Amino acid sequence: MGERWRRVIAEAGRFLAVGGVATIVAFVLFNGLAHGFRPGQGEEALLADRPILAYVIANSIGMIVSYHGARYWAFRDRPTDHADGGRTAFVVVNIVTMGLPILCLWISRNVLGLDDPVSDNIAANVVGLALGVASRFWIFRTFVFRRPIHLAELYAVEELAESPGIPGVHEPAARETREVTAPTDPSTGDPAPRSAP
Repeated sequence: MGERWRRVIAEAGRFLAVGGVATIVAFVLFNGLAHGFRPGQGEEALLADRPILAYVIANSIGMIVSYHGARYWAFRDRPTDHADGGRTAFVVVNIVTMGLPILCLWISRNVLGLDDPVSDNIAANVVGLALGVASRFWIFRTFVFRRPIHLAELYAVEELAESPGIPGVHEPAARETREVTAPTDPSTGDPAPRSAP
């Protein structure tokens, strides 16, 4: 396995661990707000009749946990180009990808007519969460926490490109070179005097 794939797998593992902690926080809060923190408290839950709002609140808190874990652990080797450390981009990506589980929850509630805790959690925290996590990993890795390019890697690529006979590496096109010399006075060999404009 190449170095690049080892790095991707390590980052994916750290990202999933951070996501796991954030998911537990959001899961507990969502179920507490939508279905009650105690068994049998469903009707008395704070947001029993507004599960989507409960999901947004719970996942906004989970987003804070996720940002700190992603920024300072999962993607610690990838400095961000953003002046605010990537916070704005992180929030925007999370809000956009939060639409996937919300859509799954809405379909479960309004199209399929399922409103029990198991159905809510399968729709939002299993199917929707899987879609959201995959989307966020790709977007964060590609656009928010990009891997810096080191000069040593650039030189290694240039050396490979200049090495003849390496399969799959194209040799740089031969460049036509010609010397450009200043005109000289044929009698002395000194630079010729410039004519007045």
